Amino acid sequence: MDATQSLSTTRPAMADRHLLGFMLAASLASTIGGLPFNSLPVMLGSLADSFGLTAQTVGLLGSICFAGYLLGTLGAPFWMNRLDWRVLTAVSALGTASAFAASAWVWSLPAMYVAWAAIGFFASTMTCLGMRILSDLPNKVRAFGVRQGVELSVTAAVLFALPPLVLAHFGYAGGALAVAAVVLLLGMSAWWVPMRPAPVFDDAQGQVLRSGLRLPAAAWLGVSVFFFFLVGNIGLWAFLERIGAGLKLAPTETGLVFAVLKLLGGVAAFSVAAFGDRLGRRAAFSLVLGGVGIGLLLLGSASSFVPFALGAWVWEFAFTCGCVFQTAAIARSDASGRAVLLVPAAFALSSMVGPGLAGQLLAQPGSGFGPLLMLALASSVIPLLATLLPTSLADEGSGL
Repeated sequence: MDATQSLSTTRPAMADRHLLGFMLAASLASTIGGLPFNSLPVMLGSLADSFGLTAQTVGLLGSICFAGYLLGTLGAPFWMNRLDWRVLTAVSALGTASAFAASAWVWSLPAMYVAWAAIGFFASTMTCLGMRILSDLPNKVRAFGVRQGVELSVTAAVLFALPPLVLAHFGYAGGALAVAAVVLLLGMSAWWVPMRPAPVFDDAQGQVLRSGLRLPAAAWLGVSVFFFFLVGNIGLWAFLERIGAGLKLAPTETGLVFAVLKLLGGVAAFSVAAFGDRLGRRAAFSLVLGGVGIGLLLLGSASSFVPFALGAWVWEFAFTCGCVFQTAAIARSDASGRAVLLVPAAFALSSMVGPGLAGQLLAQPGSGFGPLLMLALASSVIPLLATLLPTSLADEGSGL
């Protein structure tokens, strides 16, 4: 019996009316975890302008944030199933909001490093929780597509208002406080998340299935591929606002680009939720690579607002589709629901490596953004290459 069958046929049936509620609550909780990443370009850009930071320092800040994020995710597979999920949501939302608020009042770089590390740590628990709840649902592509769509739709609203209405007038401090307020609002989802995980039952004996700490090899393969896919694309994401700044975009134009970008990301996620199961894995990742390549080509040749916006939007659409496909594949590879908790860990590790590596590439004299765009393209080739592996392990670990 494969992982998909074990979850869809052996778990006690959930009432249909509860599925949507769980899905939306988990998605809202997970949005808290996604805000530091999704707001990273505009927040780091504002930090650079407010404090006169270099590209290397900005990249290091992003890496430190996700070092805290990684620390939170690494322990999640061991303790996530043992805690009250509603209490966890409330505490983590408060911790994330407090860390954002604290970063608005610090004036030294070491203190800013500490604040952003705390932001990453508390936010990671929300991402892990959302992933864990959704791993209990039978249709993985749909569940994770809805999660990504809700997260990006909320983020689109935040990014639409943040640059022109807040950052342009109040700088980074105002933006940090605004994000803290949004986090507290999203933390109200604690009332609707389930308190505990549903048990997994063994068909033959009707006993609760308990697994050890070992994960299937297919899960490790999927997580590894996802990590390499993320490194270059997250490196690009961290400096996407800087590409626009080099084109002298107005704050309203920047806000429009990032708001529509996240709306399109939401459309991509909901599209995968609706149609993702109809694609084979090779066809899916070929389309993802093609979309990323077109977006990068437009970004690399941009000299004004329109080609920059189109490039960013096409890239985001394809990148989001790739993330949903790979997350669903990892979730399917392990019936216990623990493998999917490594998705935020892969995300955190790649977010540590990506911005730092991107900052180093941009620090080279006369390099421009070309090397960064090539890094994103190289990372996007890896999931497609993984589908060419002839082994059954690759088929299991990367299948849609």
